[in-house]
Amino acid sequence: MTDTRKEPFLQGGGECGALLRGLDWARNPLGPPSDWPEELAVLVGMALVSAQPMLIVWGPQQITLYNDGYAAMCGQRHPAALGRPFRDLWFDIWDRVEPMITAAYEGTSTSMEDIAFTMYRNGYPEKANFAFSYTPVRDRSGAVLGMFCPCTETTRAVALRDAQRVERSGFLQIFEVALGAVALLSGPDHIFRFANSDYLRLVGHRDVIGKPVRLALPEVVDQGFIDILDRVYQTGESHVGRHIPVALQSHPEATPRQHFLDFLYHPIRDDSESINGIFVQAIDVTDRVDEDQRRQMLLGELSHRMKNQLAMIQAIVNQTLRSADDLVSATKALGDRIRVLSGAHDILIEGRASSTTVQEIVGKALALHDHDGTRFRVEGPALAIGPRPALSLSLILHELSTNAAKYGALSGDTGTVRIRWGTDRSPRGADRFVLTWTEEGGPPVCQPETFGSGSRLIGAGLSGTVDCDVTTDYAPDGLRCEISADLLSFQSAH
Repeated sequence: MTDTRKEPFLQGGGECGALLRGLDWARNPLGPPSDWPEELAVLVGMALVSAQPMLIVWGPQQITLYNDGYAAMCGQRHPAALGRPFRDLWFDIWDRVEPMITAAYEGTSTSMEDIAFTMYRNGYPEKANFAFSYTPVRDRSGAVLGMFCPCTETTRAVALRDAQRVERSGFLQIFEVALGAVALLSGPDHIFRFANSDYLRLVGHRDVIGKPVRLALPEVVDQGFIDILDRVYQTGESHVGRHIPVALQSHPEATPRQHFLDFLYHPIRDDSESINGIFVQAIDVTDRVDEDQRRQMLLGELSHRMKNQLAMIQAIVNQTLRSADDLVSATKALGDRIRVLSGAHDILIEGRASSTTVQEIVGKALALHDHDGTRFRVEGPALAIGPRPALSLSLILHELSTNAAKYGALSGDTGTVRIRWGTDRSPRGADRFVLTWTEEGGPPVCQPETFGSGSRLIGAGLSGTVDCDVTTDYAPDGLRCEISADLLSFQSAH
């Protein structure tokens, strides 16, 4: 009888090697190792010295042989499974194993990656994953003698990958509902791995996934954003931008539209602390910036208007006090003029400053002197007027109507005033605003020997216009005043 312990191919192999050398092979269907075919002896010798788990199933009875690496996967069924039929080892999952072992014995290989089983190898149900290949072993004649299987248990790797997938899915769900536009970039070329719906909306729903930023969004290259991404990737330092202008296209052929963004570029590190990507978050603050700019413009214009009106009031006060005969008349004149200014401001501060018309200004300025609606005949188109000219026109009309009430057509019971306005083309080709004031039916008119503050205010013309002419004709049958100004500046809101 051959001493099994001295068989060269059974030497070594740790625990499983010792167990194989100690088995009573005379009682086993495989018989003494000295009688094993060369193919089986080579495979067993290779398995025992291999660090990788290896399984051999041999002969018609499908006897199971394996090394220490495979023994760890057998759980509590080792060592009893060694040298016994393969079905005895994996009886609880035999419905899935049997088709593969049958295929191997019929000459067909089977390869599996991370196949999942629920098995009771340790006395309780547990999910396990394996990567293996069932390969038929043939003799020189081509007959299948058994099956050889190098394998690896991948349970932990699969669990880790599943956990990472769940974690990644959770992160992506969070990123999808995160405030603002969110994207994940990978590698030094900044390739899009993920972009939420807000980010895709910001870039015009372009197909960016899998593309580097410079190809997906070519318009940002010359705006310096690739340089910032490169710097974050190379240095590992985050970059925060506030109210940064960026021109983006809604589609490849569109003209870029300017946005203002608050954004963050933050480096992403792997387990070894090496940078492998960049997290991008951006909030479109274009509306906020536009509103801030409008607010600043309005504050600037309000300040400008206040200074103008204070200067105008100061001029009115100075002129009135210098020409007044006494304090009572000065007080009345000042009160009337300031009420006219107030009435004009009522129109301007209703939120319709840019759409105030000449007709509104005329109606407000003359209401003080036309109680029954018969003394003025007004005619003119719906013509817009800017804020500064509107205030000046209100004061001029007030001075004209006050003088008419004191000395002209409105001083009696039958006189009237005709006010007409419109546009005209100057000899230089520019459009002009023209308003005429014509008095009729009043006492004879003569040119005054001196001119007071009201006359000087009328002669000063329309504030805020580029070119304004005022002509006053003291005709005996009625005063006539014509005001002409450049139409563009007359209608300007500034």
